[in-house]
Amino acid sequence: MAGDLRGAVLVAGTTSDAGKSALVAGICRWLRREGVRVAPFKAQNMSNNSVVTVDGGEIGRAQAMQAHACGLEPSVAFNPVLLKPGSDRTSQVVVLGKADGQVSARSYRDRTAALLSVVTDTLADLRARYDVVVCEGAGSPAEINLRATDLANMGLAQAADLPVLVVGDIDRGGVLAHLFGTVAVLDPADQARIAGFVINKFRGDPSLLEPGLEQLRALTGRPTYGVLPWAERLWLDAEDSLSAVADGVLGRPAPPHGSQWLRVAVVRSPRISNATDAEALACEPGVAVRYVTEPSRLLDADLVVLPGSKATVGDLEWLRRTGLADAVRAHAAAGRPVLGICGGYQMLGRRIVDPGGVEVPGGADVEGLGLLDLEIAFDAGKHLGRPSGHGLGVPVAGYEIHHGRVVHSGDPTLLHSEGSGEGSDTGAVLGTHWHGLLENDDFRRALLARVAAQAGRSGFRAAPETCFAAERAAQLDLLGDLVEQHLDTRALEHVISHGAPVALPVLASGLAGSAP
Repeated sequence: MAGDLRGAVLVAGTTSDAGKSALVAGICRWLRREGVRVAPFKAQNMSNNSVVTVDGGEIGRAQAMQAHACGLEPSVAFNPVLLKPGSDRTSQVVVLGKADGQVSARSYRDRTAALLSVVTDTLADLRARYDVVVCEGAGSPAEINLRATDLANMGLAQAADLPVLVVGDIDRGGVLAHLFGTVAVLDPADQARIAGFVINKFRGDPSLLEPGLEQLRALTGRPTYGVLPWAERLWLDAEDSLSAVADGVLGRPAPPHGSQWLRVAVVRSPRISNATDAEALACEPGVAVRYVTEPSRLLDADLVVLPGSKATVGDLEWLRRTGLADAVRAHAAAGRPVLGICGGYQMLGRRIVDPGGVEVPGGADVEGLGLLDLEIAFDAGKHLGRPSGHGLGVPVAGYEIHHGRVVHSGDPTLLHSEGSGEGSDTGAVLGTHWHGLLENDDFRRALLARVAAQAGRSGFRAAPETCFAAERAAQLDLLGDLVEQHLDTRALEHVISHGAPVALPVLASGLAGSAP
């Protein structure tokens, strides 16, 4: 039946990080293998991990990953509204790939009515062009205080006539209560769209869980469509870098090819963005990558990485306040390598100027770490691009997302693109505005060989066969396998094509119907 399937479904979650992004990617991968023309969609995402699309816009990285699961290039249509937090109270709004002002949590509510039409029109266009669209919710639909202006959960389900699956993470504990409670707090019209449940990250004996699932069905009238097992191999393309525990090793590094490991410390600042740049390093055998938040963790690092930031000036102040700025300087002074990417690159320079208040209201003129002969000025417009060129003697490609513009650079360049230089390379300290650079296998190997030499790790050998694109594809295939093997795919097809079952029970609670 899958080849003739047409329809759409929304995957919501009991919480953030419940597994919505992974489940959507898995469903997309499974459907594509079944011959279905499928596309992902997330009406509104809040993330500082983003990519540049082929149509020249910016979307959340999770939707780019889901597009790859569908065999598609990322498009702004897959994530029409993206919120990029610059502080605890404000976010930049990106609409159809382009920055469209700053909002507070309260002022954003005034824009949601207009944005709802953008969202529904974009989804309608996707549904006309593809057999199936698999939508991802945001946060949880049980955030009933936000229901009146919701664009991504039940608001979207009602506006676009979508059935809803709710996924819960059993590893957090209390998953049955989470699933029941998510339905119970919704009003009757929203409850009618909840078709059933999926449980994520299960470890143990499934027979012990089965009685709970039967009780959940008896209480709600809704089935559990499957229980996805814990899969430790799944770690690439994290939606939110803050879900990665500081000081823990990123990914599952294989043993080194040589006799020594390389140790990489990635500074996790409060407004870190595109932290996934470090994931390509973590795919390499013998490379142990850690997110760090305090200076002692730099002492034994062979390479320090300053990744991107949505608040470069604020995160630079945080580096100074925590002592990490001095630790980075000491690391470089000892001749050990430091790599800055985008905002991290800007921090390594002598001066950052924000004359128009792009990041800092009223403007700013601050000293950088002084490790590069570099001066940066913020422009009101955001630069987006997908450049290519050469670096370290090999072809490279990447993508750019930044307001900062180089107004002076006195160091040798790291990259060459379209007849001009990009980035800086002083030997021990190097930086670039390009994200995704480390996903270029030959460049990454050349960089690791240089880092090993500078750090005195003569026993390290870069693995010649590591292919980052293949690693990502293998994880997407694993997600597709999990869906195919552990979900009731025939029942899922029925929900996609026919919607939620009619006459589902309405669960009573003291909250249902009480939200404004």
